[in-house]
Amino acid sequence: MNTPSRRPPPRTQPRVLIIDDEPDLLELLELTLIRLGLEVTSAKTVTEALEKLKDPKFDLCLTDMRLPDGKGLDVIDYIRSKELDIPVAVITAFGNTENAVAALKAGAFDYLAKPVDLAQLRALVKQAVDTPEKIQAPEAYTLLGESPAIRQVRDMIERIARSLAPVFIHGESGTGKEVAARLIHYKGARHQGPFVAVNCGAIPENLMESEFFGYKQGSFTGADADREGFFQAAHRGTLFLDEVADLPLAMQVKLLRAIQEKKVRRIGNPTEEEVDVRIISATHKNLSALVEGEQFRQDLFFRLHVIELDMPPLREMRDDISLIAESILTKLARGHPVSLANDAIEALQHYPFPGNVRELENILERGLSLALNPEKIHKEDLYLTPPIIQQEAVENAPVTASFDEGSKYASLEEYLDEVERAALLEALEKTRYNRTEAAKLLGISFRAMRYRMERLGIK
Repeated sequence: MNTPSRRPPPRTQPRVLIIDDEPDLLELLELTLIRLGLEVTSAKTVTEALEKLKDPKFDLCLTDMRLPDGKGLDVIDYIRSKELDIPVAVITAFGNTENAVAALKAGAFDYLAKPVDLAQLRALVKQAVDTPEKIQAPEAYTLLGESPAIRQVRDMIERIARSLAPVFIHGESGTGKEVAARLIHYKGARHQGPFVAVNCGAIPENLMESEFFGYKQGSFTGADADREGFFQAAHRGTLFLDEVADLPLAMQVKLLRAIQEKKVRRIGNPTEEEVDVRIISATHKNLSALVEGEQFRQDLFFRLHVIELDMPPLREMRDDISLIAESILTKLARGHPVSLANDAIEALQHYPFPGNVRELENILERGLSLALNPEKIHKEDLYLTPPIIQQEAVENAPVTASFDEGSKYASLEEYLDEVERAALLEALEKTRYNRTEAAKLLGISFRAMRYRMERLGIK
């Protein structure tokens, strides 16, 4: 993955071309980028996009991989053939890492997976475009806060970045593990090389070897061309293995050999090729416990676990919540005066945040959209579950939702999700699955009820 080169200061409003044929996604992308202070032009087909690219004054192109009359790769090829100085990022279907690797090798500098995470989109745009804040790539990722826990993390990142040793990042979901990994990469000697992030839990087991190591044309049915894998894409850069605990044992053996030998063999290729990558891995699970339970190889654990970095949960940084919330809100409401009322800040400081910073951003984005006063967000605009309701849910949770040494839960987050799921299901059963009445029973709004059901997969 090649980070786009910096160019002279652009026009007052940088221009972005979005290519996608899904109306809902197109509208979401347009609104998000306009809020970032960008001028947006859209196209729904490759043909329409190439026509608009005859005016080459775009600062970024964001394209879907699958379009009615072609592929996003066709757009990348056109931009490269015309030698246009336009960085391209692609949007791929969830779990379709083959397209992501193909796009990176074709010249795209980054990719987003559906459903699009707006925080990742904003970071990507800031990396590619001279926004009004003129954020350079390393500063596109920050860890805010002045609590001892997060200051220790920032200090560790500065020291870790000076070495090339493997790093293992542990922390609950939403604590910023990928942000920390990117900071290590950008602050280190490999900052000009690619940073390739891989969600190990999103790749089907039967595709893992080809995704990680690539394959030769004709090596199996459907292999109509040579493909490089994640290791080749991350050559002379950093390979970030997110949720590494989800790797099956068979793949763990192959990954261990690749790390030890610094060589990979594509499927169908009789010879190995050298790769030079720095490995950063992360998971929210207890990897030591998985090793003891023989669910994760001990030898691979020691290869990955050279330097450990622990990301603190947001509930251990309560004094920083106001600072982090105001920073997120400023980015979300770009160009519009908006602040948090005292009752909203107090409510956030008492909220347990099982989803950490990611959940905080979702809460603030929802509050900004639903606030009666667009310049001041109050407690009721946040639609938080009152802490007393959550405490009642813990006390009344079924016996199966226990969290102790012999627990079936790999993390506190999984345990809290189960507690919340049990409370919601109990309220739904009592009201014969009337969501409005169930929400009243729990003391939350209908919108909050619907949001939590969707997050927990309750249908």
